[in-house]
Amino acid sequence: MAKVFYTERDIEDLARQGVTSLTVTDDVVITDLAREKARRVGLQLIGERDSRPASAPARPYLSDVASPAASAPAPPAAASAPVHKPHITPVAPSGSLSSAELEARIFTAVKAKLGSQVDDALLRTIVQRVLRSLGR
Repeated sequence: MAKVFYTERDIEDLARQGVTSLTVTDDVVITDLAREKARRVGLQLIGERDSRPASAPARPYLSDVASPAASAPAPPAAASAPVHKPHITPVAPSGSLSSAELEARIFTAVKAKLGSQVDDALLRTIVQRVLRSLGR
């Protein structure tokens, strides 16, 4: 028998139709995004086992997400070394910057983060397109 695949869109459609559960068998494949969508919309996946092979890496950005406070490690003891916090330069509200100044700031910030991983001309084009799409 052919396998039936469910994508995120399929789960959205099922939820919109009022379906509250889906029976998962060996002939049913549910994508990771579909599984997450099912959890978000409250669609119960009946009979589903962990479909990830033992050698597959865990994908925490797609799996159950605990609250940041619950998953954060306990704070270090008071006697530990001080934590270095990066210096953050205050930025004027975007309305007070000209488009050229805003473009230059964004370009410089992205270039500092990515270094030589991105072509300067391509980066400038991307920044300009984003600013245009935002009406700047």
